[in-house]
Amino acid sequence: MWTATLGSLFPEYCGFVTTTLHGAAPCHNTVMLRRYLWPAVLQSSIGHNGAATAPGVNEHLSKQFDAELESIRSRVLEMGGLVESQIRRALEGFNSGERATLDDVIATDHRVNAMEVAIDGDCSQVIVKRQPAANDLRLILAIIKTVTDLERIGDEAQKIARMAKNIHERGGVQAPPVVEVRHAAERAISMLRRTLDAFARLDCNAAAEVIRADAGIDAEFGSILRQLITYMMEDPRTISTALDIVWVAKAIERIGDHAKNMAEYVIYIVKGTDVRHTRAAEVERQVSGGGA
Repeated sequence: MWTATLGSLFPEYCGFVTTTLHGAAPCHNTVMLRRYLWPAVLQSSIGHNGAATAPGVNEHLSKQFDAELESIRSRVLEMGGLVESQIRRALEGFNSGERATLDDVIATDHRVNAMEVAIDGDCSQVIVKRQPAANDLRLILAIIKTVTDLERIGDEAQKIARMAKNIHERGGVQAPPVVEVRHAAERAISMLRRTLDAFARLDCNAAAEVIRADAGIDAEFGSILRQLITYMMEDPRTISTALDIVWVAKAIERIGDHAKNMAEYVIYIVKGTDVRHTRAAEVERQVSGGGA
């Protein structure tokens, strides 16, 4: 097999290779071939996946690989757009009580799940076929983690829709004020949008800003929780509704957490540094070049 393959790629050496492989008495030329030329021939003719390739094929494979990666990145952004739409529609239904909107958000969650499975499968295929290394491997690993966080954000949107249905179907009881819930929701959506933008542009500075912003949503959740506890103590009849709003606020806080996770993956792609469980100030220092 090697004789035929190398003969087609390097015909001027075919005779030497045939003589050597068939066990004929090695002359000076075949000894030189084995010692010096053979390693060079193999090095120049074997592609990144271990298969023999003709000159110019590597460039073609590289272009195919780049196209596959770009296709996967585009689909991640498409998934992110769908998830953001799910959050917005769930919050619209939460505020308006429109049953059709809430039912549609719940039913559409399967599309988010299907996109996660499909992108994961494509990433696995790329790893098997292309055997990526360095930056490309980091990108694939980060995408696998990113779509998991996007799918969980979709689950949180579905949870908001379910809680909203409970609140509006219960009726008859004045719900606690939700102004701060809406404000926290807008901050979470902004974090998600900025994270997707950072992923599209591979912008570490934008990613670091998202990580820093997560503390603000955590603080807002704590404030909402304290207000709702006070409200329940003053009027026990509203406990069920207030608890549903707590779940909505917690879902919003979790959306911020997932957006933060995705921002950390962007830094990993670009810098090769794992900044999970790292303080925001330290992340900013590493992004700005002050870290190791």
